[in-house]
Amino acid sequence: MGLAMGLTLLVAFGLPPVLQLAKVPPLRVIRRDLGSVQVRSGLVLTMGLLGFALTLLMVSRNLTLGLITVGGFALALVVFAALAAAALWVLRRSVPDESAPRWLRLATRQVAARPVFAVVQVSALSVGLLALALLVLLRTDLIASWRQATPVNAPDRFVINVQPEQAEPFLAHLKNAGVQSPDWFPMIRGRLVAINGRVLGPDDLEADRGKRFLDREINLSHSAELPAHNPLVAGRWQAEEVGGVSVEEGIAKALGVQLGDLLGFDIAGQAHEARVTSLRKVDWGSMRANFFMLFPVSSMPDLPMTYMAAFRSPQGAPNFENAMVNEFPNITSVDMRSTLAQVQRVMDQVIRAVEFLFAFTLAAGLMVLLAAVGASRQAREREYAIMRALGAGRSLLAQVQRTELLGIGWLAGFMASAMALVVGWALARYAFEFAWQPPLWVPLAGGLAGALLAWGAGSLSLAGVLRQPVVQTLRQSAQ
Repeated sequence: MGLAMGLTLLVAFGLPPVLQLAKVPPLRVIRRDLGSVQVRSGLVLTMGLLGFALTLLMVSRNLTLGLITVGGFALALVVFAALAAAALWVLRRSVPDESAPRWLRLATRQVAARPVFAVVQVSALSVGLLALALLVLLRTDLIASWRQATPVNAPDRFVINVQPEQAEPFLAHLKNAGVQSPDWFPMIRGRLVAINGRVLGPDDLEADRGKRFLDREINLSHSAELPAHNPLVAGRWQAEEVGGVSVEEGIAKALGVQLGDLLGFDIAGQAHEARVTSLRKVDWGSMRANFFMLFPVSSMPDLPMTYMAAFRSPQGAPNFENAMVNEFPNITSVDMRSTLAQVQRVMDQVIRAVEFLFAFTLAAGLMVLLAAVGASRQAREREYAIMRALGAGRSLLAQVQRTELLGIGWLAGFMASAMALVVGWALARYAFEFAWQPPLWVPLAGGLAGALLAWGAGSLSLAGVLRQPVVQTLRQSAQ
């Protein structure tokens, strides 16, 4: 895969200028204003870019993730070019007058005199900064999201089959052992048998998840209060609403259930009906007690049930489980501590890999910045040599160069950061599926970072341009 990526990049960006050499007129060597880009080179470049996009889709191994990334960068490139052209159009019509500092007037005219090159340079810088900004923004939130999937205080023990007459003694035992705020829910074993009065079987549904749901018993529960970790996505939660039921949004989609539908259950031979009054979003990776169906009432005395608890094992109590099982021998206790520890170790390894990727991408992005700024070195040498021959001092030209780099870098960084917010939100929402609130101050910080990076990269790439003798530069440009 790495070989394919490297060859695709080489063909896309290395072959077009080589093919161009075969069509260069002899006078082009003497007169640089002759000759133009050949159609063949443009087609090769287009094919290379398309090949790179397809390679990126293949590497992502996720069509949604790949399309968002490729589409986001393609859209960003078009938007960057359009905004850069608009900014240059405004700049050309707002050149400072004679009262402005000389370095500001010269820097403005330098940029406005080469609109096409400036647009290409700003667009290239923006795309490179977009990749960096996107990784910076998502890196922290991705890591936080992965850690929150199994937080350090997540329940690590599940206890089921607690009988109704054991409920109060069991909760008292947990409290005396130091267990804090356990998840405590009744468990009702039942089967969904009908929707809107129509008796259903697995063959009546298309979704595999819905078929499996109808083909087995499920755990139902009830609670007058909506669990804090189950936010509503549709409908309303009315406490003590008899005849209502709240459904997890994923299983509702698999079953084709909507708000207002009447569900029929078979619970230990008893028929029970409830109307869908709300849909909930359930995070099944939270290690909390969750249910597909939840009745919004505090008690259902006519139905057979047991109780379940999910809690974090108390620290410093090595005999906690033995004491609990000895006192309540009928319960089933599931210890998840080793599983959670393994998940945390895997998450730590993934996070270290992402951090390594971030460092590698940052280094690659800085190389792109150096190359983008250094591409104008020859043209700048000639322009600065002419200005120095006409009497411009080295300090003035240094100010002009610094102002131009800072201005281009700020514009590129501002646009890249603003676009990174859009692409990052799309990736977080549709690819990684976690909530992300874009920080609105990022474009300003991105503009500042872009200005500093462009200035630093320009200082390295253009080092020695102002120190080179004027005669030597003019002779080299005339050859």
